[in-house]
Order: sequence, then structure tokens, then C-alpha cells
Amino acid sequence: MYTVRIPKVINFGKNALGETEYPKNALVVTTVPPELSDKWLAKMGIKDYMLYDQVKPEPSIDDVNAVISQFKDKNPSTLIGLGGGSSMDVVKYAAPEMKKEKILIPTTFGTGAEMTTYCVLKFDGKKKLLREDRFLADMAVVDSYFMNGTPEQVIKNSVCDACAQATEGYDSKLGNDFTRTLCKQAFEILYDAIMNNKPENYPYGSMLSGIGFGNCSTTLGHALSYVFSNEGVPHGYSLSSCTTVAHKHNKSIFYDRFKEAMKKLGFDKLDLKADVSVAADTVMTDRGHLDPNPIPISKEDIIKCLQDIKSGNL
Repeated sequence: MYTVRIPKVINFGKNALGETEYPKNALVVTTVPPELSDKWLAKMGIKDYMLYDQVKPEPSIDDVNAVISQFKDKNPSTLIGLGGGSSMDVVKYAAPEMKKEKILIPTTFGTGAEMTTYCVLKFDGKKKLLREDRFLADMAVVDSYFMNGTPEQVIKNSVCDACAQATEGYDSKLGNDFTRTLCKQAFEILYDAIMNNKPENYPYGSMLSGIGFGNCSTTLGHALSYVFSNEGVPHGYSLSSCTTVAHKHNKSIFYDRFKEAMKKLGFDKLDLKADVSVAADTVMTDRGHLDPNPIPISKEDIIKCLQDIKSGNL
């Protein structure tokens, strides 16, 4: 038997942000300053809310605890994660701790976090990938409105992330016919959008990718990427090389087109400061990504992948 988990309600498409009805006395959690969040909140049309805008990029459990301690006595009706993966991950963890429902509204399109049971937070300075049913949104709102004004590099990193998730999810041993259908369709939409300059289609492709990989897993590319992320490389940027090399190693059906899409996006070569053997040991501990990989992975395989990434041998 297979089980697929998605948010109770998904509002998507043009004007979804403004046409959604938001509960009164909601707590909006974001990372951005008021000059930006004020515009977003006005577009939402939300009237009765509290705002917490101190979430840091690459958030930790400390960010979650700060939200809970500051607002638990104010008894918000709902928590709304408004922003990238950072804001949504904090709400995913904080809302069930506060016994509140959660609405997730992505403003960048790559993580697919609004669709998944995954939550990524730092504990003791190290990223940890958590997966629990309680992290699933009660409602997700996906609107391409946020594409306007988003820095080009953020868009590039985000769409790379979505492409990596879709293609790795398709290859995952934990996948099934339903998830593979969604992942394949997601990549088709994203690839077409990248190659034919149709960024307005990124949000829909990312949404499908989130549902697809969120019900199976990502694989080798993501395992490789975290050693670069730990050195401060943006996640999407690291996947441009890591997932390409992973697809080459796995002989993925997506290798050629993924590589072509990354070339069109124009990512630079990655560097790794850590010793390759030490980094490989770190990667090998990531069983959550390596166990679902379509073929078994040894430390020697990891070293070869990291060397290829460093040399640009994609």
C-alpha cells in the first residue's frame, strides 16, 4: 500500500494570495523587513494579525523557540509562514508545538516546502532534516505574484532546487507510480520554463515537485549538497553541480536535460574547502538520502563525485 500526504487545502494560481480568506488574529512569521512584508500583507488583504519578522536564514531550533516564547500567551488562531523555506520551516515546527493550524505561503519557488512533511532546522549548528506528519500544512497558498522583484540569483537557486527535487524524487526507491508521475511532470514544466524563458511557470512546477518528492524522497544529489551548504554555499547553487554529478553516477534519464538546464541558468563551478575524504565521511552518514538512492553508494563513490564537482567534470 502507498500513502500520499498533501495539505488539506491548496489555493494556487493568479490572485490566489488575495482571494484566500485568512483567519483573524493570525501570527504571520517571515524573514523580511517591514518595507517588503507590508507589501505582501497588503496584497493578501489580511487585516487582523500579529507579525514576527526576526526569523534568520538557515533557521535553528532557537528561532522556533523564540516564536513560541514570544507569542504563546497571545494565543494566535493560526500560524502563517510567509517567505522562503526558512519561514515555513519555523512555522512547521512551532505550530504543532503551540497546537495551532498552519498556513504556508512560499515567496520563492524551489523548496516545495509548502507541500511536504519535511522540516529543515539547525541543531547545534548543523542542519537536520526532519520528517513528520505534523509538519504538513493545513493550507498552502501558491501565487506567482512573488516572482516580481525577486533577485535573479534567488530565482535561479530556487528553480534549481525544484528541478533537483523532482528528478531525484523520480529516481528514488521510495517512489511509486503516483509520485513518479508528479515528479516527471514537474520537471517537464520546469525544464520548458527554463529553456524557453517562462519563469511565471516556476511556481506551478515547484508545487508539483513538492507533492511528488515530498511523498518519497530526494537522493544522492542532496546528500552531496549538504557539505557545501555547511560551508555557506546556497542550497540551490550547490545542487546545480551535486545533482548533475549524482544523475551521471545513477545513469538517470534526466542527466542530459538537467545538465542542459543548469548550463542555461549559468551556475559557476563549486569549490570545497573541506578535505574530500572527511567530507565523504559526512555524506555517508546521510542515510535518509543515500538509502533511497537507486543504486548503492560507497565512500569511494562519494569521493569520486566530490572530486568531479571540484574539477567541474560534470
